[in-house]
Amino acid sequence: MKYGFSKTVSMPFEEAVEKITGELKKEGFGVLTEIDVKETLKKKLNVDFKKYKILGACNPPIAHKALLTEEELGLLLPCNVIIYEKDGGSIISVFNPMTMTELIENTDIGPIAGEVKEKLQRALDAV
Repeated sequence: MKYGFSKTVSMPFEEAVEKITGELKKEGFGVLTEIDVKETLKKKLNVDFKKYKILGACNPPIAHKALLTEEELGLLLPCNVIIYEKDGGSIISVFNPMTMTELIENTDIGPIAGEVKEKLQRALDAV
């Protein structure tokens, strides 16, 4: 099973970050964390790296339902979305929550993961 879905877009990095953030919002996700990998690697290791961000996206009603179903699920939250520069454009990748169903023995998590997958896929497709 693929652990993520990707899309190559011709827009600049900053625009891609803005666009996927807006599309996630339309699907009920907020961005709880934003890690600027380029900046972090420069600061911590003094190395240069391409523009690369990791967004920690969360849909509170679905996260609540999932945590009530499986308390340890918090180890796999929030859903990560990455954006990075490549060949003059940007790559946007979203986590495939269906991978959780392979790790968790609770069959009740499957429909919840499926719902999240649909929302994340729609956000990615809309970019």
